[in-house]
Amino acid sequence: MKLQVNGTVHELDIEPDMPLLWALRDELNIKGPKFGCGAGLCGACTVIIDGQAMRSCQTAAGEVKSNVRTIDGLGKPDALHRVQQAWLDEQVVQCGYCQAGQIMNAVALLEANPTPSDKDIDDAMSGNLCRCGTYPRIRAAIKRAAAGQQTGA
Repeated sequence: MKLQVNGTVHELDIEPDMPLLWALRDELNIKGPKFGCGAGLCGACTVIIDGQAMRSCQTAAGEVKSNVRTIDGLGKPDALHRVQQAWLDEQVVQCGYCQAGQIMNAVALLEANPTPSDKDIDDAMSGNLCRCGTYPRIRAAIKRAAAGQQTGA
């Protein structure tokens, strides 16, 4: 099967019902999406497909017909994506395990709604769990990215 990830088409010899998460991590060595719960409840495995934040642990690789974006494909080789930069500026990360999924969900939110309210942010991010409780910083980072504020910009 063919799978396009971060703009690159890959040929894979896998069963179509293999979870996308395992196709990414085990077959393509793309380690940004994390295994958290395996049930689509924590958000650590979040990727963007067709503009939608999707749980790759619950998405069969064979169902994917368009480009999959992972945190590994955000930004440019010499520059972070504005959400990644906002995460650093707001010092969101503590343990960091959930952050790839949090960032991908935030990117999908801002692409769909460039000026989200607090409620919009809370609603969109409610499915991404952070055991360290950095939710206020996550909201601040999303607002910073929405406003285009970056340190040194």
